[in-house]
Amino acid sequence: MEPLLGWQFEDSLFAPSRERGPGGGAGPPCGAKHCEPRKALHEYSNCLLVLPPSNIAMRRDVQEGQARCLCRLGRHKEALDIAEKLRNGATNTDHLTTVLNLQFAIYQGLENVEEKITCLQQLICLHPFNPWYWKLLAEAYMSLLQSLSPLVIPETNLNQSEEVSVSDSSFKTSAGREINLQPHRSDGQKEGPWSSLATETKRENAVTCSSSQAVKEFLCTSEELERMDKGKRAASESWEQNKSKRVGIKACGSLIRARLLLQLTQLQQSSFALENNIKGQKEIDDKVARLGFNENSLLLMTKVMGQDLIPEKLKEEYQGEVKCIGPSALSSLVTASATEFEIKWFGNLQDDLCHFDRQFYSDIGLPPSVT
Repeated sequence: MEPLLGWQFEDSLFAPSRERGPGGGAGPPCGAKHCEPRKALHEYSNCLLVLPPSNIAMRRDVQEGQARCLCRLGRHKEALDIAEKLRNGATNTDHLTTVLNLQFAIYQGLENVEEKITCLQQLICLHPFNPWYWKLLAEAYMSLLQSLSPLVIPETNLNQSEEVSVSDSSFKTSAGREINLQPHRSDGQKEGPWSSLATETKRENAVTCSSSQAVKEFLCTSEELERMDKGKRAASESWEQNKSKRVGIKACGSLIRARLLLQLTQLQQSSFALENNIKGQKEIDDKVARLGFNENSLLLMTKVMGQDLIPEKLKEEYQGEVKCIGPSALSSLVTASATEFEIKWFGNLQDDLCHFDRQFYSDIGLPPSVT
């Protein structure tokens, strides 16, 4: 679940402190707390040594602090090891939520988009009505979308594939193959003036025929390579377009669901919570506009992504009890794979949007997909 005072407060724990202005007046806003990761890690480690094994709650908090300090220090492998231990020892949904948030923060430091998406998908399995998780998931999909680029297929260089050089006795390809055109002659064979002339004529004919055959083979090979090259490029472009389309739909669908959830909770909020809500909705509007879907597609996404949004369910999300169950039962609460999650949340959406396929491609400036 989102930290009580928001993500910015949690990040400010590690922000450098700011001095007060000249003359003792108020300077720039101070961080919530000045924290040096190296010093904090030392303190957490000392604290863990004196905590009794029976104080599980405090030990988990201290270990989480250790992992976050290690992450800030760039020691991500050690941080992930601690997170994995905490996950294996989780006995309730709050434990698992805390661990997933921790893993997300670590993978964010590593800039590992795929793992960030996995963590957020599992968090949404636990909290399907949390708008901030959906917004973060959409942003992760958009990062993935920006990283997509056409596969690089080297162009065929006809000048380097099979160069043919013809000489009096042989011709050689750039691949190192040498074809000897010297006619075979037995040791006992005698040469005379007519024999020499005949041999020369045969040699010239052999060179001409062999050279002509080699050029034909070379041209056929070049044409075949060119056809294969074009086929690979077309397949690559089609694959990239389809993948971009799928990721774009997931990103936009997640944004729309986040906006719907924020709108539903807006009337119950005030003060800074309401300000964050309105700010989040504006950010979502800007991101949806950047994706470039047409109005029909957006209306369809709104219908599909909001079909389970009932006020009573939202109330249960924010006032629900913590489920205290074993690790194996907790694992069953989160989806086993990204594929299952995406089929559940985006499968119907993609099926419905297939009717708008051509319109989608015209919206984002891509040619229609190859089917």
